[in-house]
Order: sequence, then C-alpha cells, then structure tokens
Amino acid sequence: MKVSVAEKCGFCHGVRNAISVAKKILLEENDVYSFGPIIHNKDVVDRLANSGLKTVNKVKEIHSGTVLIRSHGAAPKQIARLEDKGLKIVDATCILVKRVQHIAGELERDGYQVVIIGEENHPEVQAVVGCAKDVIVITDESDLHKLPRNAKLGVVCQTTQSPDHFGRMLGAMASGTFSELKVINTLCREAIKRQESAVQLCRQVDIMFVLGGLESANTSRLAELCKKVNKETYHLQNWAELEKSVLSGKKSAGVTAGASTPDWIINEFVKNLELI
Repeated sequence: MKVSVAEKCGFCHGVRNAISVAKKILLEENDVYSFGPIIHNKDVVDRLANSGLKTVNKVKEIHSGTVLIRSHGAAPKQIARLEDKGLKIVDATCILVKRVQHIAGELERDGYQVVIIGEENHPEVQAVVGCAKDVIVITDESDLHKLPRNAKLGVVCQTTQSPDHFGRMLGAMASGTFSELKVINTLCREAIKRQESAVQLCRQVDIMFVLGGLESANTSRLAELCKKVNKETYHLQNWAELEKSVLSGKKSAGVTAGASTPDWIINEFVKNLELI
C-alpha cells in the first residue's frame, strides 16, 4: 500500500505544552489531578494516568494536591473554587483559548452581547461561557433564534472550527436584525493549516484515514472536511480500530491526525499500513 502523510498533522503547540507541563509536574508532585482530560486523546490520557495523573471532572472530587488546568481551559468560577480549597493550580490552558476567554470578557465590558460560534458542550466553549455573565452559543443555523433583536453582537469562535463554518454562520447572523456586529477572528491558524493539508491530500488518494480521539473536536472537523471530498474517509483512534476490509481494492492511502494525536500513533499506523 502506498501511504502518504499530510504535511501538517499531529500535536499542536498548545497540546505539546500541556503534556510537557503534565510530565514535569508528575515528576515533582505526588498527588496530581487533571481537571477534565488534559487533551482529547485516550491513548495519551491513559499513558499519563499510568504515570500518576488522576483525571476528575468535578471540583468536589479533589481534596488535596496539585490541579492541572487542561489545554481547553476552565471557567474562572471553577478555578476560584479550586483556589478556595487551598489547592495548588498549574495552568496549561492553550494561549489561543486564553485569548478567546479574554476577548469574551472585554466584549461584555464594552456592552456587547457575547456570542461564540462552536459546540455548546465542548470544554473550550464552556470555559469561554464562564468568562462572561451572558454568552450565547451558536452551533449552527438552528440556534440563530437565540440572538436578541437589535442588539450589539460581539462574536468569537471556538478555535478549532473551520473557516467555512465560521464564515457561513457570520453570513447568517448578518442577514438578521442587529444594531452592531463586531467580529473577532479567534480561529487557530494551526488548525486551519491541518484542515487545508488534509483536504489537499484526500483528493489524491483512494482512501483517507484521520487519526485521533473520537471526542476531539479538531479531529472530528478534519474527518468531516475530508469526507466531503473523499467518501472513503475513516476517523480512527489508532491502528487497532482499523477493519482491513475497507482496504480492499485500494492502492493509495492518506493519513492525517488531529492536534491531540501523538507521533507514535501516527507512525505505528503508517508503518503497519505500508506492510499491507
């Protein structure tokens, strides 16, 4: 099997930093918690768990020790509750996510109704929602009814959304009734580069594989974009999930990976695929 790997794929700076911070803290401290999965990749989370990192989802589950704020961030109120318990906090939030949080707060202080385009239940979005008193989450056109009429709208976007989706939703908002529309582009450039690289590659191969956690927003976005161009696109977490029957009659394969997918997952997949 001829296998090609997307020029841009795998760990981004934010993820690499979060894992580096986690490994450093695990060497220095005995009781270390991650407030939510540090990144959306089960293989990486499991490896860190074997090194002692405990993942929890609620403040009340932590009574002592050090708490790592994951790459997706956390709401200020959650962090305040952790501080009130006397816990040591290490912040590994991606700097781009921090920027969205800061902008949301600024927009509200300037009198705008804060709007974020993204997935309502995604931890990054939930953290941003917690940075202002009133934030409206718009996932798709079905949510546009949430927007107040004749309001000053201040719009940001979940960092891993695609430019096409961001643009489409802004167009839909602009056709509505508002007094002012202020838009700040908070998309991650690295995520965009990965999307463009993946789409370019999937046009050139018989079958396309997108590697990464099934709960990873940026990986799911890669799979969605590739599927639109190449119907033979499969989102897998690792080599163990591959059903070899899908390779029947295929001569060339493309491989890309989300920003939370480690190199060893990619390398193992490519190496095994080349042997077929």
